[in-house]
Amino acid sequence: MIKITKTNRKRIVKISIFFFAISSFSALLIYAFSKNMVYFYTPTQIIEKEAPMNSFIRIGGMVKENSLVKSNDSLKVSFKIHDLEQVINITYDGILPDLFAEGQGVVMTGTLINEDTFIADEVLAKHDENYMPPEVADMMKEKNGVLYKK
Repeated sequence: MIKITKTNRKRIVKISIFFFAISSFSALLIYAFSKNMVYFYTPTQIIEKEAPMNSFIRIGGMVKENSLVKSNDSLKVSFKIHDLEQVINITYDGILPDLFAEGQGVVMTGTLINEDTFIADEVLAKHDENYMPPEVADMMKEKNGVLYKK
């Protein structure tokens, strides 16, 4: 039988307090991260009702060609995005990023109001992963005789 001395009892209490503190800190950290997480959905997932309605979410896809409609008297725009399978209508009131274009990838945060309509609060345009500043592209073109897309 093990005898618990005063010294061992103090050590057990200190170790217990340490593990309780670490556990509490970890639980609070996990809770904070889960509350601030914004999930990414594709148009197909939205049509299949995997995305929550009337909740702040992030969606992404390609801007459909010839779908951009700008208002003449405000900053309101509407367009459609797709993921080669499904199409979602987007409404946005604000200035679009410089890289925004039809046929390009976009990521938006906002609220899904029904099965196929999304109200965007923020629009982020994706750039080509092969992007090269125009000055560098011109230099490479002159140096190697290779034509780079600007």
